[in-house]
Amino acid sequence: MSTHPTQSRPSAHSGRTSHPSHPILQRHCDVAVIGGSAAGLAAALQLSRQRRGVVVVDDGTPRNAPAAHMHGYLGHEGVAPGELTETGREEVRAYGGEVLSGRVVGVHRRDDGRFRLDLTGGHTLVARRVLAATGLSDELPAIDGVAGGWGRGVIHCPFCHGFEVRDQRVVQIVTHPLGLHPTPLFRHLTDRLTVVLHDPAGLDEGAVEALAASGVTIERAEVGRVLTGPDGEVSGVELGDGRVLEADAVVVGSRFRARADVLAGAGLTTTAHPTGAGDVLAVDPRGETAVPGIYAAGNVTDPSLQVLPSAAQGSQVGAMIAFSLAEEDLRSAVRHSGEQADWDHRYAGPDRAWSGNPNGTLVHEATALSPGRALDVGTGEGADALWLAEHGWKVTATDISGNALARVRAEAERRGLAVDLVRGDAGDPAPFGTETFDLVSLQYGSFKRTPDQRGLRSLLAAVAPGGTLLVVHHDLTPLSDPVDVATQTRMYDPAAFVGVDEIFDALTADPGTWRVEIHETRPRPAGAASSHHVSDVVLRATRSAV
Repeated sequence: MSTHPTQSRPSAHSGRTSHPSHPILQRHCDVAVIGGSAAGLAAALQLSRQRRGVVVVDDGTPRNAPAAHMHGYLGHEGVAPGELTETGREEVRAYGGEVLSGRVVGVHRRDDGRFRLDLTGGHTLVARRVLAATGLSDELPAIDGVAGGWGRGVIHCPFCHGFEVRDQRVVQIVTHPLGLHPTPLFRHLTDRLTVVLHDPAGLDEGAVEALAASGVTIERAEVGRVLTGPDGEVSGVELGDGRVLEADAVVVGSRFRARADVLAGAGLTTTAHPTGAGDVLAVDPRGETAVPGIYAAGNVTDPSLQVLPSAAQGSQVGAMIAFSLAEEDLRSAVRHSGEQADWDHRYAGPDRAWSGNPNGTLVHEATALSPGRALDVGTGEGADALWLAEHGWKVTATDISGNALARVRAEAERRGLAVDLVRGDAGDPAPFGTETFDLVSLQYGSFKRTPDQRGLRSLLAAVAPGGTLLVVHHDLTPLSDPVDVATQTRMYDPAAFVGVDEIFDALTADPGTWRVEIHETRPRPAGAASSHHVSDVVLRATRSAV
């Protein structure tokens, strides 16, 4: 494969990473999930376990971002929302699902029935199905101090925060007809509840009278602002007439808007919620919207869902999407692979993807070896495999893309070289057959993770006794830098792939079998550096002869 890419894109098999300076990219998958919180990640986990190509695009703006803890989630009580999200991402990635930091700015149906998702940075993602797990936005009343304390001292849900304010001074500000809905619950949690009817229009006066009769203090007054103390905690509510109601917590009900604008290009609009307090994205019992192929889960469909039921709904809808894809594949009599489609598309055009030059590190390391049997994993357009064949090696080259192998075949025939070509993925059962090789080369290649490490085990097993494993990968340090999702989407998730460090760990865990000779970061060979990739991580190890 090339060390001089004419274009760059992320690789599960030919290994080019994505940085913000790269050209505009297009990727293909089975399912694109918009939103990476509880519902989106739960769906992605279901689908990844069904061996579907799943890409989650998340812009890091969850509804519960202001909250320090979440409650009512069995087994995760009191956990920070970010901690649950990070755990969920790790679980999705363990099955090869990708979670991209970025933002979807539009969704459109293509003529072939698939969907094109436009991302920041000008990139696109093409998917057979789309799941919107975008959540909703809370529209807060224009009262000074409410927005600043939202999710902390200013709360709205008795199930999310009620226990934490039990027996405290709680002031509830009612700003719309549904504002009294949670009041009986807060009354049960504390006997120091005051309800301020900031906007009494449309209120059920019978409900107000019942609250007053039960001992709840009712104030009919506009609110000026929510007050905070020196420590930033809520200290009271100042009314329009200047009076101050002391408070340890303030309850305010929001209106809500489904985050569904990105779906307008596909013909979807929101529906008014029956309460009149906002809108939602309507779905059928399978989670499918009015546009076939687009599904939705979580708060975007139901504002009342806490984190646990949001995750449950996401898991259920993910399963429904899996059924939908399986039924479609059955009708077509195919076993579709999202990964294969992604890479076949990459090599479908007339232009060369890479430079055609062998990787300089491979040339340097292999020159000192005696030619024998070589395996080139993730061969791409085959520059490395062809170089090895030219230098006396008997070469087997593998790639998930049939289009890539067709290019290798044509070039091998042009040069009069013999290269055995095998179409498949490192994660397949026995992907390299039963033979072993004197040199196993993985140049800028990687493959999706699985919990049983099937691909990694197959890679190591392919090295013959006394043989050499040579892995060259991008230095991924730049990918640890944050990305501005408003302007750019990072199109590759290295955590979903088996990386060079994981291979190193497997080798060092078995010192009786492997001797690691090189594990270092070094500049790319002379003439191979590019603006987006200047360093390699090189791993070379030898298998014991017995």
